[in-house]
Amino acid sequence: MSATPARPRAALLLLAYLAFVSLGLPDGLIGVGWPSISADFRVPTEAVGLVLTASTAGYLTSSVLAGFTLARLGVGWLLAGSTILAALALTGYTVSPGLAMVIGSAVVLGLGSGAIDSGLNAYAAGALGARHMNWLHAFFGLGVAIGPLIMTGALGAGQSWRWGYGIVAAAELALATAFVLSVRAWRQSVPAADAADGPAAAVGDAVSGPAGSVGVVAEPAAPARPVPVRETLRLPAVWLGALAFAVYVAVEVSAGLWAFLLLTSGRGLTDGVAGLCVSAYWGSLFLGRVVQGVTAERLGAASVLRGSLLGMAAGAALIALPAPAWVAVVGLVVVGFAAAPVFPLLTLTTADRVGAAHAERTIGLQVGTSALGAAVVPAGIGLLISNTSVQALGPALLVLAVALIALHAAASRRPVAG
Repeated sequence: MSATPARPRAALLLLAYLAFVSLGLPDGLIGVGWPSISADFRVPTEAVGLVLTASTAGYLTSSVLAGFTLARLGVGWLLAGSTILAALALTGYTVSPGLAMVIGSAVVLGLGSGAIDSGLNAYAAGALGARHMNWLHAFFGLGVAIGPLIMTGALGAGQSWRWGYGIVAAAELALATAFVLSVRAWRQSVPAADAADGPAAAVGDAVSGPAGSVGVVAEPAAPARPVPVRETLRLPAVWLGALAFAVYVAVEVSAGLWAFLLLTSGRGLTDGVAGLCVSAYWGSLFLGRVVQGVTAERLGAASVLRGSLLGMAAGAALIALPAPAWVAVVGLVVVGFAAAPVFPLLTLTTADRVGAAHAERTIGLQVGTSALGAAVVPAGIGLLISNTSVQALGPALLVLAVALIALHAAASRRPVAG
């Protein structure tokens, strides 16, 4: 048999990596760009909650519908169409005359992002091993880290925040073109998982959410009999775990969204330096996701997860201290690096908490609540900041981090047998 199929696989893998980078770019833009956006449109700081909610609504809608769309169109056309939607949405940000159009563009961006996320993960779950899956979602973190650099560069050059969105819109359009040209390759090429990944390669594949982080497609052992939904919903660990996901994503997104405002208005850093620091936060999340798989294999998922939760609390405590700016920056980096493995490890241990028969439903519930946490809590922190001070960010993150530790401990107290 000819070895030519290896070439399409390499090309598609590269496109998949670039697609996950593109998913993270808009999340990195808004944290640095929002102070300028709110000033231009003369809206309060907490109005960002409307944008986040709109994006989340679009994301959840397209994520649910992607399975049906995927069966009709195929992954290639789904990715091409969704990336075009994302490019149009970012163009909408660029030319928007007011907040209303930004909110509408956020809905469209969520629709495109959710479908890209679901489509790529559906492809990767059957075609790639766990190693590539982890790296794919690390590249989401890379995209979120690059976003602040793009916006900081635009603002530092004396340009409007619109330039940041325009640059990313152009990149999305180029990616959409690549997806259109590769539709046939996506349909014909279904590569097998790497032999090194073994038979468990499809178990615990990570899935990112609207704020960069969010879900895993796990494949637990099939139960001996169909389990009624009500039995799953009766388990306290199901709801405790879902709430833990919401709180985790709330910490991750809130830190990235409001750090720029804290470092500039609260700690006196210039816009350029603060933008680099926000990028360092997201970069630490990327780095943590690259190395976490090896660490978890050596030390065990439970040990790494406990250490990561404590690390998030320690980093949040540093941000909360009334100390020089560099202490808050260190705290941000600690939070980012510690948070990196939490989402995939929480998901990988879902069956340990609720039992294999309930794991798939629980994971779906966890993904949904994490998306809500990414929208509702950061908006609430924005309201808190508007009515008090930006210094409230650190204590809010610390409270959430401690709550996450308590929720995980409560959900894991009495593991359910498979």
